Amino acid sequence: MTRIALIHALAHSVDPINLEMARAWPEALRMNLLDDSLSADLARSGGLNEAMHQRFEALAAYAERTGAQGILFTCSAFGPCIEAVARVRPHMPVLKPNEAMVAEALATGGRIGLVASFAPTLVSMPAEFPTGTALDTQLAPGALQALDVGDVARHDALVVAAARQLADRGALVIALAQFSMARAAPAVREHLGLPVLSTPGSAVRALKARLARQA
Repeated sequence: MTRIALIHALAHSVDPINLEMARAWPEALRMNLLDDSLSADLARSGGLNEAMHQRFEALAAYAERTGAQGILFTCSAFGPCIEAVARVRPHMPVLKPNEAMVAEALATGGRIGLVASFAPTLVSMPAEFPTGTALDTQLAPGALQALDVGDVARHDALVVAAARQLADRGALVIALAQFSMARAAPAVREHLGLPVLSTPGSAVRALKARLARQA
């Protein structure tokens, strides 16, 4: 049985990817590792320092020792740390949370609007798109805090409002940066009538495809 490690920096990311895995890849064996201090420590430190790189390597090494055949990280603000983990594991797929969604967004050929609820994501994630990509970004301020206190309706409304700003500026497809934002995708589609991409579905498809190629 295929064993997949899901490594999280936000508790809100756990349910969206597990729901998608259960829906689209129920035969896979899932393990979840959560260190919910990562995001807070990143916000305090202001950057991805060597200590943060070591923490990501330790998480990945533990997952691999349990027999994981693939690793998916679900927090989008730690791209360089995840890339370092992947470089020393060419024998297995190690996915950044957004790379599959980035590929799907680029395939639409239109101007991409990227919404995030965690501000550091808008510092790190644009570099995941090729130079010259027609990309616009927008923070949904207060959305993550609303989710923290269980106000999912406010979270979704704030994400819709941020996406609307992007649409007003010419975005033709909306990409939701955090796994925790996937729950807002239906509301964004309903209010804007645009294609909306979220990370869990894209990530699961990419993992399955990579492991199939290695089989």
